[in-house]
Amino acid sequence: MSFFVSEVDGELLLTTAGKVGTAVILAALLIGAALIAAKLGNGKKKAGTKQLVFCAMAMALAMVTSMLKVYEFPFGGSVTLFSMLFICLVGYLYGPATGIMTGMAYGVLQFLIDPYILSPAQVLVDYPLAFGALGLSGFFCNAKAGLIKGYIAGICGRWVFAVISGWIFFGEYAWEGWNTLAYSMAYNACYIFAEGIVTVIILCIPAVAKGLGQVKEMANS
Repeated sequence: MSFFVSEVDGELLLTTAGKVGTAVILAALLIGAALIAAKLGNGKKKAGTKQLVFCAMAMALAMVTSMLKVYEFPFGGSVTLFSMLFICLVGYLYGPATGIMTGMAYGVLQFLIDPYILSPAQVLVDYPLAFGALGLSGFFCNAKAGLIKGYIAGICGRWVFAVISGWIFFGEYAWEGWNTLAYSMAYNACYIFAEGIVTVIILCIPAVAKGLGQVKEMANS
């Protein structure tokens, strides 16, 4: 169909060029996130390297835990082992710009590993925008209980884009008697907020909160 996407047995798949292009975008977003964080941290090269390492580690942990699915829903979406937390953590450590870019890079990585393609607009909403929204956690990086507040903001942002995608691109799967918007809101809330509630409970444990506070100090030292 194009240089980057081909159709095989009625399914749209990335070509080799598409995979290479996606990998390049992924690398550019991740490096950009580190550069932004370094600039905001007075441009220290050593700090930038540490931030790049932390961002890469967060993406790796998010990817691994996203594969550990507690429950997988039939038409997409799953409750995972806290995978969204690791991307939200980047925003908490380094602010919204770095968090959003790292989230977008993670979305591109998800697309590279397990692509689902209906149209360019669907890919944009489902991957870089939806996962990039997790970086909204960075707006609460200096607030009291900032990680919890930021995490809630991040998953709500992801839910908004998931709702938009479900409403526009997957309305045919709406439950009988439901309009497409209400269906998308309810369906995506099921897996995003189920994981979110469990994660917030874990974050409220004093030992966990203290440990993540120490991680932030180490990440910014």
